[in-house]
Amino acid sequence: MASPTYPKLHNAMWPGLVGKEPGTDHPPISLERMLELTAAAEVNGQKFDGVDLFLFHPHTDPDATDDQLRAMADKIASYNLNVGSLVAPVWPGTVGGSAMGSDEDRANFVLAVKKACRIAKILNEHGVRKYGVIRIDSADSPSHWDADPKGNTTKIAATFREAAKVAADHGERLAAEGEICWAGMHSWKNMLALLEEVAMPETVGFQADQAHTYLYLLGYNAEHHALLKPGYSQADFDAAFKTMTDALRPWTFDFHVAQNDGSVHGTGSHDKTGRHCPADDPNGKLDIVKTAGAWLQGASSRGLKHICWDGCMFPNDMLEKQSTWNTILKTMLAVRDAHGWS
Repeated sequence: MASPTYPKLHNAMWPGLVGKEPGTDHPPISLERMLELTAAAEVNGQKFDGVDLFLFHPHTDPDATDDQLRAMADKIASYNLNVGSLVAPVWPGTVGGSAMGSDEDRANFVLAVKKACRIAKILNEHGVRKYGVIRIDSADSPSHWDADPKGNTTKIAATFREAAKVAADHGERLAAEGEICWAGMHSWKNMLALLEEVAMPETVGFQADQAHTYLYLLGYNAEHHALLKPGYSQADFDAAFKTMTDALRPWTFDFHVAQNDGSVHGTGSHDKTGRHCPADDPNGKLDIVKTAGAWLQGASSRGLKHICWDGCMFPNDMLEKQSTWNTILKTMLAVRDAHGWS
């Protein structure tokens, strides 16, 4: 029986940027270097199919000219890689602003999505991008959200709807990142409530990351929504995991394969969030291949055509080791062999 051809296997470029700071022992890693490492990975003759991009400096100027973007597309294609999902620069200090902030903040959030859609259009026309979504979050913190949970969720939902109109006009979809550091998205119940309030399931869905959603189960930043208690059994985990994935899977059309050791981590200006661990980390809490299956069930019917590895905030020395990427690729191939389709 032939191996599945979908989902396509992508590597994320943002681990070279997120939590990295110039002049420290973890400076940013260039887009070209990340492409080199991705393209060099190989397991039994199989390689990564593409990359997901972070649309901000120093990897991508969100205001780059059409010619500059085409040159970037040529560079990516020269490595035999495609482009999938794009991360819109929605945060204060980039293009955007808080989705629950001032009128100016919220307008800037929508502007960031508009700029991402423009870049997506150019990459699509070039031919290097044939699938994927635009990723967003609320660009604010749970502690700010706590001042007015209902009101702030309503503001975030309204901002997402405005951004979604822009995305739909460009033939794009938005995936909201499920991560404990984002306001109104910091628990599985908050995330579900936000998606339901946005109420645009064809355009605004969920981006599940295995490392981040594991912390949803434990209730970090939202203890009252925890589904697991310390010392849980495998049966406890299975039941809790089913509750969460059954609730969020219908909304899921972007997916990150990842591992978590049950702790939180943050570097640079990035708030503490789910710790991404190497695929073969002995302290990893997840059976990556098995748990990926719950998120990927029915994925093709939701338009999901690729999955992406997220090694966000890996130390630079780990990112620079080719063995790191070979191990990751091997894991992703196992996920596709178990849950893929043709």
